[in-house]
Amino acid sequence: MLSLNELVNMQLMMFLLMAIGVFFRKKGIISEDGMKNMTDFFLDIVLPANIVKSFLIEFGMDTLMSFLAIVLVSMLIQIFCSVFGKLVYNWVPLPQRKVLQYGTVCSNAGLIGNVVAQEVFGSIGMTLASIFLIPQRIVMWTVGLAFFTDAPDKKTLIRKVITNPCIVAVGIGLVLMFSGIQLPVFLEKTINSLSACTTGLSMVIIGTILAQVDYRKMVDGKVVLYTFFRLLLIPALVYAGCRLAGAEKLVTNVSVILAAMPAGSTTAILAMRYDGDAEFATKLVVFSTIMSLGTTVLWCMVL
Repeated sequence: MLSLNELVNMQLMMFLLMAIGVFFRKKGIISEDGMKNMTDFFLDIVLPANIVKSFLIEFGMDTLMSFLAIVLVSMLIQIFCSVFGKLVYNWVPLPQRKVLQYGTVCSNAGLIGNVVAQEVFGSIGMTLASIFLIPQRIVMWTVGLAFFTDAPDKKTLIRKVITNPCIVAVGIGLVLMFSGIQLPVFLEKTINSLSACTTGLSMVIIGTILAQVDYRKMVDGKVVLYTFFRLLLIPALVYAGCRLAGAEKLVTNVSVILAAMPAGSTTAILAMRYDGDAEFATKLVVFSTIMSLGTTVLWCMVL
């Protein structure tokens, strides 16, 4: 079973990393240009490496049915979240609407979710979580990125999306996973080293954005509404759907846990790069992450 102490320590580690970003930004050690450079390095180098690494898993035939089932569940979740985000936030101003729509599609399942799945369900939980994340990786860098990317026409938009380093990384990862190609040791170690920077660098970047947030306005109605959707409504619908469909218990449990993750850290990072409301995005990430400390434990108890 999940250790509450370990989950709390994971969350506290993330907030401490954000606090480091806040401190460095407020002290001027990280400048405005420095924030942009860190963001570009994260999105163009570190995150693609993390994506490729997430696909470097063994594909055993004995778990093929579970893999297919959880991929189907994940695909249905992504379709629902994409449509849901477009429908329920039409009344929100465009810069914040981009953030809410992306945050609905992209949770923090790849960061916190993997850890929770492994702690609760062991190594098979981690493997299923990695498979579950394949549709999310694809959607977050296609449909999700399109929420932020402005283009004069669809052709230009498609070109921007498919040439994004993270989309290229998804393609490479899929080829490696299904072909079983082994990377040279030095290359795999390089990818692993860059991937290891994902949590620390992303949280520090969010901290630099958080340093510019008015704490008196940290929470507003839109943030609370999003958090309710992200942490309670969506996983409840996933749980009900899986039970009604008769999905395998382990597939159901992993899907619910990953669907119950807070807003992904890339929500704030992409908002800063693509002229979304970065301050609002940071509030979304921070508040939903704080609330997830309780809701994740709640879902673990339900399952």
